[in-house]
Amino acid sequence: MKKVFFLDRDGVIIEDANYLSSPEQVVLCKGTPEAFRMIKDAGYDIVVVSNQSGIARGYFTEADLEKVEKHIEKCLTDAGAPLPAGWYYCPHHKKGSVPEFAIDCDCRKPKPGLLLAAKKDFDIDCEQSFIIGDKLSDLESGFAAGCQTGALVLTGHGTEQELKPLDKPYKTASEILEAVKVLLNQ
Repeated sequence: MKKVFFLDRDGVIIEDANYLSSPEQVVLCKGTPEAFRMIKDAGYDIVVVSNQSGIARGYFTEADLEKVEKHIEKCLTDAGAPLPAGWYYCPHHKKGSVPEFAIDCDCRKPKPGLLLAAKKDFDIDCEQSFIIGDKLSDLESGFAAGCQTGALVLTGHGTEQELKPLDKPYKTASEILEAVKVLLNQ
């Protein structure tokens, strides 16, 4: 079984740009390339798990999202960083304006559907895996999927979160690189 770092996208690996819909908006967060290299060097894969309700809201399409992911991969490659093994996103929101995506689903974090899909696809041992996000709902999804711990980064929406106990312990970190260091050294 594989062990992974589940990473939220916006506010963790790239700067949060409110419903980011264009490759031109992509800016890697400080420390992302180094964090990705450290994760791979430690024997973990990387899986990105992201709520993308902008699809349900009609702000951008799945094709737009794919272009953004390809651009993130180019930025990572240009920085000498490894690529994620998988990209998982939830396009749903029950108050969306695009009928096919305006549903209450099992994949929108804090529900664990995205992580459970990746677990099945990649034969992941969630108990040996970590979750990093900029919202407590990211961590809750990881814990619901079986991750033993994770880290809340204080980038993106991280500083807006009211720190509170969750079902499992978690760390806080200034950004992704610090989060990876803390999780690998515990």
